[in-house]
Amino acid sequence: MHELRSTAALPADPPLLWAAQGLTGSSRAWASEDGRAFAVAAPDLSRHDRLAVSGPVESLAPLVAGVLAETGPSYHPLGDEATVRALLDALPQLRAVAAFGWMSRTHPLSSAEAGAADEGKARWLADEDAEEIAALLAEAFPGSYAVPGAPGVGPWAGTRDDAGRLTAVAALAWPSPEVGLLAGVAVHPSARGRGLARTVVAKVLAEALAAHGTAGLMVDRANDAAIRLYEGLGFAYRRFLAAEQAV
Repeated sequence: MHELRSTAALPADPPLLWAAQGLTGSSRAWASEDGRAFAVAAPDLSRHDRLAVSGPVESLAPLVAGVLAETGPSYHPLGDEATVRALLDALPQLRAVAAFGWMSRTHPLSSAEAGAADEGKARWLADEDAEEIAALLAEAFPGSYAVPGAPGVGPWAGTRDDAGRLTAVAALAWPSPEVGLLAGVAVHPSARGRGLARTVVAKVLAEALAAHGTAGLMVDRANDAAIRLYEGLGFAYRRFLAAEQAV
């Protein structure tokens, strides 16, 4: 395997480019000797040491084995489900740990979409709103990896009701130069069913596409309503699987 020094040597695949974080910090990337497989190690990215992978298993398996030997066992290989399942067969020291969806959109907003995002009720929130954001997340989405004040998380968009209470939030989190990640999407239980999730997501989506060219997110496979929402905003769904080294 050989280490890559620039994201230009990686495929134009959003999960790989997101994990690479521009290769200007602590993330590292490698290619297999035949140039057909890739692995990108990202420490403490969205609360985990992640190893984004792609490529045919005959090239990927020795690459991942070599990378894990160098990075250590805390890294979780993740990628398209078929790729990771083949990797599990080839490397018995790995086991599946989480199944989820990766979704991304690369095409720019249409003029109508841009207008709707700009004219919607969502607004960018300020630093002084952090406590209110945290309270909403604690009630509506306590498992959110994105929380106000965490490194790499923000800006936050939100909606308020007529009384000024925060009703929905979403954040742009842990972006790479090429991919802006949407995270922390939550709607207060009393405000659900009003389309507010779409409103805040559209606001952050517009910013992600304008600043990074691609927007990405991770979603629970069982959350059909969220998947439909994101697909309605132009995101494409991929079945992803994460693995870990068995102890």
